[in-house]
Amino acid sequence: MPEALIVVDVQRDFCPGGALAVADGDTIVPAVNRLLATAGRAVLTQDWHPPDHCSFHTSHPGRVPFERIVVPHGEQVLWPVHCVAGTDGAAFHPALDTDRAALVLRKGCRRGIDSYSAFFENDRLTPTGLHGYLRDHAIDAVAVVGLALDWCVMHSAVDAARLGYHVRVVESACRAIDHEGSLAAARAALRDRGVVLER
Repeated sequence: MPEALIVVDVQRDFCPGGALAVADGDTIVPAVNRLLATAGRAVLTQDWHPPDHCSFHTSHPGRVPFERIVVPHGEQVLWPVHCVAGTDGAAFHPALDTDRAALVLRKGCRRGIDSYSAFFENDRLTPTGLHGYLRDHAIDAVAVVGLALDWCVMHSAVDAARLGYHVRVVESACRAIDHEGSLAAARAALRDRGVVLER
């Protein structure tokens, strides 16, 4: 069964010292690199936001990080400014073996909509192009790793399962934000979709 490795958002801003740091986010890099070394095909995703992106709390006067608002495509969590296109924070972690990537997919590029998933923007309708790319290469299974397990990794894995891929998430190559029970909720959502959770 041809499998692709999807490495989600292993970027400076999601690692310690970054604008939206995931605790111990940098510690997954050796595990991710080991998976990259044996992957038949690897895709790296990269948050790549304009400076006035709708997900930033600074784009909504009076709002604070992690507050939730309603936008035309549903609920939006407001985040600190992070992964602004072309900045150091948007760069991949310097130890990540990016040379192994067959494709780098940038997401969250449009000001008015966020994109947690590697497959769809947050309206759940607008494709990123990843599904077509994988189909063109006869891929029918994916392994998903990266940051953060309870947000972009989870959304990417759930969408992959919904699209008919066999999906596994390698938790040793992920870290979570775990805000207000989000990690437990993510694991439940993954299991509900038939995603295999591996240590």
